[in-house]
Amino acid sequence: MVKKSANFDYALLGITLALLAVGLVSLYSASAVESFKHSGNSTYYIQKQLLSGVVFGLIGMYVASRIDYHFWQKNLPLLVVISLGLLAATKLTPLGVSAGGASRWLNLGFTTFQPAELAKIVLVFYIAAWIGKKGKAINDFTLGLLPSLIIVALFAGMILWQPDFGTMSVLVGVSFFMLIVGGVNWKYLFWAAVSGFLLTYAIVHFEPYRLKRITAFLNPASDPQGISYHVNQALLAVGSGGLWGYGYGLSRQKHSYLPEVMGDSIFAVTAEELGFIRITAILALFVAFLIRGIALAKKAPDEFGRLTAFGITAWIALQAIINIGAMVKLLPLTGIPLPFFSYGSSAMLINLSAVGVLLNISRQAKT
Repeated sequence: MVKKSANFDYALLGITLALLAVGLVSLYSASAVESFKHSGNSTYYIQKQLLSGVVFGLIGMYVASRIDYHFWQKNLPLLVVISLGLLAATKLTPLGVSAGGASRWLNLGFTTFQPAELAKIVLVFYIAAWIGKKGKAINDFTLGLLPSLIIVALFAGMILWQPDFGTMSVLVGVSFFMLIVGGVNWKYLFWAAVSGFLLTYAIVHFEPYRLKRITAFLNPASDPQGISYHVNQALLAVGSGGLWGYGYGLSRQKHSYLPEVMGDSIFAVTAEELGFIRITAILALFVAFLIRGIALAKKAPDEFGRLTAFGITAWIALQAIINIGAMVKLLPLTGIPLPFFSYGSSAMLINLSAVGVLLNISRQAKT
């Protein structure tokens, strides 16, 4: 008889809480200047993150850790409808909030919510449940694989409509990795990848600002005061940190030089202040999260649990890779926040709740 673990994965919980603690400390420093400009108080944004994101996120993590993860499988149709409805509401209802040329948020009165964050975990649940249901029949293209690809395309299209190319890329990337782990025939995956590449090329080609971002990535010197400004300032911040950094709170780039210091660029500010030696400890925490998550997926009691654990782990790891890669010019800028670090209550709530799902899977994992 297969034994199940009596307690959840304390190592995974510890890694998550360590990332959260370091992330909050980094956010406090990165947001201090912007907070003072906005409110005359250097703690304005860190207070909002704590009250709107962290508190509700930790509650969500606790609740999700106590709910049998099969609950999400049983209620999947409702979750998909709600998630797609909220995505549509950002564009079609007065609740939609626009900023920077995009409509990605809903005004709930007491706070704003970004439905694309919910879409990530709902799609993970969907693919895990679909593959778990179909089994080997997933390689029947018409009845097995195609319906899942249609749902992925529907979510991706809704998010691109906002527009949010970065989140769409994460969503599609995680779906692709889950299909690989789920045992989908490589022939289908190859043609799906080719189709995705051609579609991405078209999306980038027909949107001038996206094409300029690719140009900035390939040649940062092409327009240093324009489209290349962000990546150049990020590289300057990371490079200025050296081995040991300027010291906590002493970043120079956060003084209105580096864009999005609380969001996409928080890693660059942290690297400038802490330096290469200490920033590797943060990278090690993300690597540890990835390793622990994959180990948990291997011990999951069923296919839905295995793929859900892998999907959540891959999503958080992939998002970290894209964000950090953009800051050191290994990848183009896409506007992806760094999990547990960047400012944003929706992302914090969903990320911590997703970890709660992992913890519940670990409670039922095989030992």
